Amino acid sequence: MDQEKIKTAINMIIEAIGEDPNREGLIETPDRIARMYNEIFSGINETPEKHLSKVFKVKNDDIVIEKDIQFYSMCEHHFLPFFGKAHIAYIPDGKVVGLSKLARTVEVFAKRPQLQERLTSQIADSLMEYLNCKGSMVVIEAEHLCMSMRGVKKWGSKTTTLVTRGVFKDDPSLQQQVLNMISM
Repeated sequence: MDQEKIKTAINMIIEAIGEDPNREGLIETPDRIARMYNEIFSGINETPEKHLSKVFKVKNDDIVIEKDIQFYSMCEHHFLPFFGKAHIAYIPDGKVVGLSKLARTVEVFAKRPQLQERLTSQIADSLMEYLNCKGSMVVIEAEHLCMSMRGVKKWGSKTTTLVTRGVFKDDPSLQQQVLNMISM
């Protein structure tokens, strides 16, 4: 990430909105934002493979669910945060991954300029690709500050996205079982 370029751009934004970038409270703002962007966009050059490649062999094929994975991301349309919970389910085919690796997979994709719909698909697809599981299902519930702070200004409204792959795709009873477990 080009920290100097970010600082220059932020300085220009400060000037463009009619503020003085040399004002005491703003002098270090470009540097703070450049460091923040380095952190919140750290998933841009990362892949989920490094997290999903450490697996453990299992003999069963029962549903695995990790729910209430807190995340935040940046809406690519307005560069405002959206945040919420991701719920991940998959059916193993001989191997499972450590539960923390599911949360790390969410972070890899969330730490990019993002759309919630794409984020949901990327998580489900990465489970299918790297775990070769029988099916994956991802549900994300999030509040978007671009809906809350600007435009219609509807605080508290949430967007829910659901993606199914593999055996979950064509089996409504499996989907319902996961949704029931998420709501427990």
